[in-house]
Amino acid sequence: MKIVCLGDSITWGFPFGPQDSWVEMLQRKLQVEIINRGINGNTTSDMLQRFDRHVLQANPTHLVLMGGINDVVCQEPYDVIVNNLKIMVNKAVDAGITVILGTPTAVDYPPWERSLVRLRQWIHDFAEQMDLKVIDFHKAFYDEKDNLLTDLLLPDGGHPTRSGYKAMFEQIDISIFT
Repeated sequence: MKIVCLGDSITWGFPFGPQDSWVEMLQRKLQVEIINRGINGNTTSDMLQRFDRHVLQANPTHLVLMGGINDVVCQEPYDVIVNNLKIMVNKAVDAGITVILGTPTAVDYPPWERSLVRLRQWIHDFAEQMDLKVIDFHKAFYDEKDNLLTDLLLPDGGHPTRSGYKAMFEQIDISIFT
């Protein structure tokens, strides 16, 4: 098994670095090769632009794809975001890669969060249509009453703390990789 995790700063592990990311925690748990292809500030357009080089050339068995927050921050149209995700999923599926979608994490800014709620729902609907697994990373940041757990976010309201990255990792059902 070989996994590529494609995303933005929250895949990379900003601001602490990849050694503190959910990707590294997954690698330690699974004990397989995992390539962290998170790049700070990336939108889904950026990820699509580098998809062949960073995903297809690595020839992975699995892809964990998570993006969309930076698109929302940059006010990318919703249709652009979902189209980019569709293209990347289809490219991976066509290459025989098992795709797992990650939902964008929570942000402590209601206008952006409303857009992300819509995107997360689309991700679930698309995953069901394509028979893909989903990791609900955003659920790490809410309690049972849907209150945002701001202690798991840095003061910027968007990036996880170290505890936030651990909570993200705990959302992963390891059996989806078998």
